[in-house]
Amino acid sequence: MNRILFEKNEIVGGCAVFSDERAEHVLNVLHGASGQILKTGEIDGLIGTSVIEDIRNLHEREPGSAQRGNGLLAGEIAVRCSHFETAPEPWIDLILAPPRPRVLKRLLPQLAAMGVGRIVLVGAEKVEKSFWGAQLVKEEVYRPLLIDGLMQCGTTSVPTIRIEKSFRRYAESRMTDEFADSEKIVAHPSTDFARTQRAEDSGSRSNSRPVVAIGPEGGWTDGEVALLETKGFARYSLGSRILRTDTATIAVIAQLMQAFRV
Repeated sequence: MNRILFEKNEIVGGCAVFSDERAEHVLNVLHGASGQILKTGEIDGLIGTSVIEDIRNLHEREPGSAQRGNGLLAGEIAVRCSHFETAPEPWIDLILAPPRPRVLKRLLPQLAAMGVGRIVLVGAEKVEKSFWGAQLVKEEVYRPLLIDGLMQCGTTSVPTIRIEKSFRRYAESRMTDEFADSEKIVAHPSTDFARTQRAEDSGSRSNSRPVVAIGPEGGWTDGEVALLETKGFARYSLGSRILRTDTATIAVIAQLMQAFRV
């Protein structure tokens, strides 16, 4: 956690009180004490600092109660918040044919940390149909994962997640209007480096927010890539090696961060 974040309703009269894993981090990693200044922010709001005003009920967690080992301190921390700075805004959107739930669970915090603003989960041909019944697609499950990523990178905008179970129906209807002004990129293994270079050059000159489409573990089908190209998506490749979805997603976004000078 590089910035402690609070929900809007947690800040009352400029003060917040917390006793969850955020408090454990302050006590055990930052060695929090009264008067100490913390980097903080309001979810989907401003960032700044907070001063620890009080630490109550400080105690050592009971043996066996902490997943990360015994001897951790716990307690209730009261802080006074001063949030006046604008947080960095998301800079990229993602159309993602989701991998298995346990893989996506690891990936979501990283997407938030890397500045993704919108995530559209699409049912491409090779996406396992059972995915849509997973607990992970529920907001109360995925939202904390996204917030963990935001606390890592120090910003506040929670990515929105929408589900489109039919990729083709989505591509042929709302997708074009939704990303009308975006630089559009589809990631797909290839040895055609000329196309990759063209996508990078275009991104480095553009001021628009890009959107990148990344396929499932088995990759986009040729028909799906062709459909995306008819909708204005340019191919983008890291080479001929076939990567796992989580690896490819992080690698592509990292490359585009450089291309778009984020």
